Amino acid sequence: MMQLSEQEIIRRQSMDELNKLGINPYPAELFEVNITSEEIHANYPQREYKNVSIAGRIMTRRVMGNASFAELQDEAGRIQIYFRRDDICPTDDKTLYNIVFKKLLDIGDIIGVNGFVFTTQTGEVSIHVTSFKVLAKALRPLPIVKETQDDQGNTILHDAFTDPEQRYRMRYVDLTVNPKVRDAFVKRTQLVNSMRSYLTGKGYLEVETPILQPLYGGAAAKPFKTHHNSLDMTLYLRIANELYLKRLIVGGFNGVYEFSKDFRNEGMSRFHNPEFTQVELYVAYKDYYWMMDLVEEMIEKAAVDLHGTTEVKVGENTINFKRPWKRFTMYEAIQHFTGIDISEMDEVALRETCKQLQVPADSTMGKGKLIDQIFGEKCEHQLIQPTFITDYPLEMSPLAKKHRSKPGLVERFEAICNRKEICNSFSELNDPIDQRARFEEQLELGKRGDEEAMTLDEDFLRALEYGMPPTAGLGIGIDRLAMVMTNSPSIQDVIFFPQMKPEKNLAVDPQTEFEQAGIRADLIPILIKLGVQSMVQLKEMKPTKLFNDIPGMRKKLKLETVQNPTLQEIEGWQNA
Repeated sequence: MMQLSEQEIIRRQSMDELNKLGINPYPAELFEVNITSEEIHANYPQREYKNVSIAGRIMTRRVMGNASFAELQDEAGRIQIYFRRDDICPTDDKTLYNIVFKKLLDIGDIIGVNGFVFTTQTGEVSIHVTSFKVLAKALRPLPIVKETQDDQGNTILHDAFTDPEQRYRMRYVDLTVNPKVRDAFVKRTQLVNSMRSYLTGKGYLEVETPILQPLYGGAAAKPFKTHHNSLDMTLYLRIANELYLKRLIVGGFNGVYEFSKDFRNEGMSRFHNPEFTQVELYVAYKDYYWMMDLVEEMIEKAAVDLHGTTEVKVGENTINFKRPWKRFTMYEAIQHFTGIDISEMDEVALRETCKQLQVPADSTMGKGKLIDQIFGEKCEHQLIQPTFITDYPLEMSPLAKKHRSKPGLVERFEAICNRKEICNSFSELNDPIDQRARFEEQLELGKRGDEEAMTLDEDFLRALEYGMPPTAGLGIGIDRLAMVMTNSPSIQDVIFFPQMKPEKNLAVDPQTEFEQAGIRADLIPILIKLGVQSMVQLKEMKPTKLFNDIPGMRKKLKLETVQNPTLQEIEGWQNA
């Protein structure tokens, strides 16, 4: 049975009272909105607003007898609203104000109001409410974020909803109480729109390709696996859409692109999510040199579209996307940052170099993986400004064309920015004989234990045998690029609903279980009031937070005789 808090019980009782008064707390009919809070703040008093209709969530309330103030939050911001009893209830029946507004509405409830805009005596632009309507009753209380100013004028947040796991898991609450969070997602959409506009303006066709694929390919990654019941066959969620887009080039399209959801069954970190977004582009009769110029131009345009400048603040650094970007070959980058020239080394020598540089390596890694490991450990984290890394070893790039003048290398580049790869590009391999040999080499790596080795796709090889023109291909990770463009430290900050571990089912522990952990009986009601509902939950909390919160709740509950626990005592509960 679901355990309700005191606030949740009160709100359900208020909902029942609304129903008894004939007020549907969840009405079906539309509520006409004709303005936003942002429009009012931007245009008043230069423009009069005598009849506004606005809807949003109550975020603060100040009830003062026959007149009250509240703060309403809509999609665009917040605005103060003013209620006067006799305006809301012009007849003798004052129920709508005295009972509904004052007693049955709570912070977090969604209402619609009609009225006119005015300025209060303190100079605050507000809406004088002439009528209001309950649109949705919130049955759970929002975390209340309070702001104060210190002596230097700095804003200090109290009771902020800042726990990352809770923010990502309950994004709906995060967006409500931390409205600045939405800015990153608005910019992410603007980023995609800017890139889509650029590519469409070049005349390239946006297409869709299968997410469920009988063979996974186009990248080195572990797939998610599923089963099609009607066809009785194994299918994979795509790890990339490259091979299908190339089939379209074979079919005669000169330029195709796709913004796609891709899936890789790998670890999670602040740079990796199993489900991610990328854009892939393939253009016939071009090469990777041409594609570098396109990437510079497109990302420079996106930065200007989002920020009005090519300079973007990211952490302590200022990233400048203005063309041209710095360029290193992979061998040049490794030599630049380690002082070691690996260009002529075989696999044995590379393993010795890994030992010398203290770079982790294992027996499943071939020559290409070892070089990639050295670059990743010793070079990538030092690249802050946008930088192209070009001319990769053949072993690392089974889908790229051999370099026209450098034996053993392929025509490939990656763009690195703020220490992470943001895009990958090839002069695409269109020789079906060479492609088959590369796939077969990947199969051998798979036999050695490389779980990310590519599969051999016979249908793709058949398509190449019909002839694919020289083609430049590109993949850009939208999530990674959005992190940079929005100054976000984690990929979870630019994905509305990132993948999370299963949420623990919290049930209220019996008092004896708390006592068995060494918690005094007189402290248990305080912990429950603080929302601590299980020993599992208590052990995951920071002891310093409990140490600071318990005295405040003890005082609020007027339990003066209860002795506050020491920090060591709280740590003892968590170790029980």
